[in-house]
Amino acid sequence: MSTVVESLNLASTLILRADPALLGIVGLSLRVSGTACLLGAAAGLTLGTWLAVTRLPGHAALVWAVNTLLALPSVVVGLLVYLMLSRAGPLGELGILFTPTAMVIAQSILVVPLIAALARRLVLDALVEGGEQLRSLGAGPLTAGALMLLHERFGVLIIVLSAFGRAVSEVGAVMIVGGNIDGITRVMTTAIALETSKGDLPLALALGVVLLGVVGLINLVVGAVQGRSALAREVFA
Repeated sequence: MSTVVESLNLASTLILRADPALLGIVGLSLRVSGTACLLGAAAGLTLGTWLAVTRLPGHAALVWAVNTLLALPSVVVGLLVYLMLSRAGPLGELGILFTPTAMVIAQSILVVPLIAALARRLVLDALVEGGEQLRSLGAGPLTAGALMLLHERFGVLIIVLSAFGRAVSEVGAVMIVGGNIDGITRVMTTAIALETSKGDLPLALALGVVLLGVVGLINLVVGAVQGRSALAREVFA
């Protein structure tokens, strides 16, 4: 028990004193996951909107594939990206394996199915309410879908924040393609795993507290956005 208490006290000290090593790891985590979410949002929102408004041969199979990829383990994503970026892979000449860029790519791929699936459902529900009016004004399917995304901006923000929470809390993909190199590719989740295995519990606990704080803050923002969205619907109903 004394070891646990001592570790907690040291972890609190690291946080309160803004330990440089701690801040470096947290900063890299936020930059990698934030960039990955922006890239994943661009691809996922486009894909989700397209799936919502088109009805081409094989459409059902595409929707099934996107929904299936929601359960894709992060270690599988990491393995696939590793194979592409390794020296023997098709993109090996880029030399970006074990860099933050590789981690961004892996996390982007990880969040695209989540964003696409949620965006598709968001657009479908929005079109039920306003689709006929847009079509009567001459809007094409893709244009109508894009306008629905703009109209449901609170929902889009919730989707992106949920994707960020998924990205910042995953460990498998970034461990494989980043290598967990100190000062270069070490993020919160990989550092927690490493420091725990080394027995450095204070740093691991400090990073765990910060990670929980980040995820908790995301949930608070999501709740606030949902409340504001519900209020806006009531006002304009």
